[in-house]
Amino acid sequence: MIDPGSRVEAYKRAAAERALQLVRPGMVVGLGTGSTARYFIEGLGRMVQEGFAVQAVVTSSDSRRRAIECGLALRDHLERPVDLTVDGADEIDGSLNCIKGRGGALLREKIVAHASLRFVLIADESKLVDQLGRGPVPVEVLPFLWERTSEGIAGLGGRPVLRVDGEGPSVTDNGNLILDVTFEQVLPSLAGQLHAIPGVIEHGLFFSVAHAAIIAGPSGLHVRGELD
Repeated sequence: MIDPGSRVEAYKRAAAERALQLVRPGMVVGLGTGSTARYFIEGLGRMVQEGFAVQAVVTSSDSRRRAIECGLALRDHLERPVDLTVDGADEIDGSLNCIKGRGGALLREKIVAHASLRFVLIADESKLVDQLGRGPVPVEVLPFLWERTSEGIAGLGGRPVLRVDGEGPSVTDNGNLILDVTFEQVLPSLAGQLHAIPGVIEHGLFFSVAHAAIIAGPSGLHVRGELD
């Protein structure tokens, strides 16, 4: 019998493999962060080993390490847009809005997504939701007086919890902290309200950013939006 966890990993891999079909020689490709994006990075590494020429932009130190292990050429500066970025998501609604950042890389993921001509989500179907907010919204905040920033977020009706890693706060690649914030309702207006709070660096709400999503599950692969 196949372990359910193994089935989920197979769905993640299937979505990533489908996304690899979008890559063309000479592209600059944005690499997401997380368990599903890992399969895409590994697959892109195989393509490069077979002679496929691409360059990559990473969204975290973890993705950088994986990309280097896979032999990918990395870029830290851009003279033109990223051709294609492929990344996972924590929640995806029917309009391709999503929540990202529970892996801690939301700021760099959002920068790369907005720098891309195409931003494609890959996920197993457990990430599909009718409405965003099933889980917390990650918010990256400046460490300086972060408690005051947390109070400001609570003023919006959120319930912020400082993310911890081991015995201390979890620190992002940018040296900031993350508050995981539960809201009763997540609406597009929340994005601007969060940005208006001093100390908020970025949030994990991605409204109208993704162009398409590749979803894998027991019934196979499904595409939402336009891949090409």
